[in-house]
Amino acid sequence: MNLPLVILLIYAGLLMGVGLWVGRRVQNASDFFVAGRRLGPGLIFTTLLAANIGAGSTMGAAQRGYSDGLSAWWWVGSAGLGSLVLAFWVGPKLRGVAARHDLRTVGDYLEHRYGPPVRATISILLWAGGLSLLAGQLMAMGIVINAVTGIDPRLGSIIGGLVVTVYFTAGGLLASVWVNAVQLAVLVVGFLVAFPIILGSVGGLSSVLEATRNIDEFWNFWQGGDSGWFYLASIGPSFIVSPGILQRVYAARDDRAVRIGVGLNAVALLVFAAAPTLLGMTARMVTPELEDPDLALPTLLMETLPVLLGAVALAAIFSAEVSSADAMLFWLSTSLSKDLYARFIRPEATDADVLTVARRAAVTGGVAGIAIATLSTSIVSALLIFYDLLAVSLFVPLIAGLYTRKVRTREALASIATGVSALSVVRLTAGAGGIFGLTPAMWGLGAAGLAAALVVARRPDAALTTRDQSARE
Repeated sequence: MNLPLVILLIYAGLLMGVGLWVGRRVQNASDFFVAGRRLGPGLIFTTLLAANIGAGSTMGAAQRGYSDGLSAWWWVGSAGLGSLVLAFWVGPKLRGVAARHDLRTVGDYLEHRYGPPVRATISILLWAGGLSLLAGQLMAMGIVINAVTGIDPRLGSIIGGLVVTVYFTAGGLLASVWVNAVQLAVLVVGFLVAFPIILGSVGGLSSVLEATRNIDEFWNFWQGGDSGWFYLASIGPSFIVSPGILQRVYAARDDRAVRIGVGLNAVALLVFAAAPTLLGMTARMVTPELEDPDLALPTLLMETLPVLLGAVALAAIFSAEVSSADAMLFWLSTSLSKDLYARFIRPEATDADVLTVARRAAVTGGVAGIAIATLSTSIVSALLIFYDLLAVSLFVPLIAGLYTRKVRTREALASIATGVSALSVVRLTAGAGGIFGLTPAMWGLGAAGLAAALVVARRPDAALTTRDQSARE
């Protein structure tokens, strides 16, 4: 009998059971979208951390650690630094606006601030980009299941996708919050137990250093290979403006819950960033000729831990991928149902109609994510597409909308179009390395900010519009 497989199957059944049980309490769209706006600091912390420690923070960071070394810390560390900005500056301010105007999605805020064109543009752009992130989570699930069973990773992605789609469709954010609490407990126990044992089994960090010291820039903290501080330009902003994260902020009961819950999440990410990086570096020592770096973490767990402990550790990794996948389904389903269907297709839709469409959108997103996962080849590539698009398209309109009334509809649309165009051109012509030392995300963010500033400069001063007045609140 394959013990790790049995444990994973039992765990997957538990997650679906919890989701279906909580789903019975979902009576309306408010419960599905913002959990009734009653989450305290503890649940904000657990649901955010569980959502943020996913394929990128585990499998992706370990892959970067295996390939690039210590500078892979910035992959998760940038998320932690972005989360600090969200906790103490952006999050409380945005939550207050959302509560006063009953905003349930980031699209609601964009329309409140800029009007329908910006809402529609961002919704369409990020729905496409969001599928790439969901696919990255499902790919990681497939790799974990492959490490346990030997089955094709694509089949593993299908299995993982079905698990998360079932429990999320039942209960939306309310189910996700409680399932995330279970997932986080498994994740923390798995890493706390496995990490010191793995390091001890290879002779500690000194042995890893000795075995890898001759790899060029492997122990350079700031930059090595394709990793380094420049992740701040794409990953950092993404964790400030990500709809999947901000809609959890909307669900907080007050600003204190945002500051404490999101702040603790940020600190935890900054500390956790070292774990997958060092595990990936250890995997480079244990299996230096690994054909696929995406397999660094599951291979290390299976080769250095006893069978039962290895199964628990793999369940922790699986837990991380599932929790991030449900965050993406949450965003995709609410965006399609609220931002597109209820706003543009059928404005007269009832609350029950929107809830039905949200659940159908979750199923559609799950199926589409599975399809992309079976066709993609790299977790990190799939995630970077999302992070870059998110940062470049949404950062300037959202942050400017909160802190200045000079940026209006035309400026927002100009920043989105110019930023995404610059990102696309640089990525297609120069690749992920960028031009003159600047990554595609840096060029995109710079172009977005510059475009907004130029449109503001060319606009004659005028009295504040009614919409600008509402932005004061």
